[in-house]
Amino acid sequence: MGIKHFRAYTPSRRNMTVSSFDEITKKAPEKSLLAKKKKNAGRNSYGRITVRHQGGGNRQKYRIIDFKRQKDDMPATVIGIEYDPNRTSNIALIQYEDGEKAYILAPLGLKDGDKVVSGKNVDIKPGNCMPIENIPVGTLIHNIELNPGQGGKMVKAAGGEAQLMAKEGAYAHVRLPSGEMRLVLARCRATIGTIGNTDNSNIKLGKAGRKRHMGIRPTVRGAVMNPVDHPHGGGEGKAPVGHAGPLTPWGKPALGYKTRKKNKASNKFIVKRRK
Repeated sequence: MGIKHFRAYTPSRRNMTVSSFDEITKKAPEKSLLAKKKKNAGRNSYGRITVRHQGGGNRQKYRIIDFKRQKDDMPATVIGIEYDPNRTSNIALIQYEDGEKAYILAPLGLKDGDKVVSGKNVDIKPGNCMPIENIPVGTLIHNIELNPGQGGKMVKAAGGEAQLMAKEGAYAHVRLPSGEMRLVLARCRATIGTIGNTDNSNIKLGKAGRKRHMGIRPTVRGAVMNPVDHPHGGGEGKAPVGHAGPLTPWGKPALGYKTRKKNKASNKFIVKRRK
């Protein structure tokens, strides 16, 4: 994937970059795999804002992705690579030999006409899905299940890759993109390869309007608010935070404060915390 730059004919164009969409081979989505996507602008069932800075944005349809990949030993042909507005990674439309179509996350190097297959004894090839116990140690994987049959839960963003480090009894040691080392049941499935669209993190939006197109509203700094609205607010002129460290609008520490529950059930599966 490449990045497209612009001649600076306006101030915002000077720093704006967009994807060149080199990987994209199919523009119109498959209608049978679309679903409605309702927006609530960060409001809950009572109409109260529970997630700030959300609202507006372009209208989108949800693409139904097959994260489970449970159609074993039936090859599928890649029809096209598509853009998905709901995620950073691209998606691939595949068609099984019985005619059924599905969307999967598009790994790096997957092209039109390639064959992908799920099962226990399949080739170690990008796009193929299999239980972790059948994957060789050292292989790069993505779309990893946490519970067998549940569907992929981890490593689904653009450029994401985890590495299978070891297998020990019923569990496998997987190093996640964050650097965290985690135990995963060896019966869980994972897909081979690195997720495509690797340059997504290098794209510069360039102007506030592109954030609004994504459905993200402006964020106001606490330091310019009044004391009633934020712990950082108030003071004459430019004032310091006035606390030992920065705080959230609700008075909790904002940086370096650990929010993970100490008695969380899945803590025992973390071998080594992220860096």
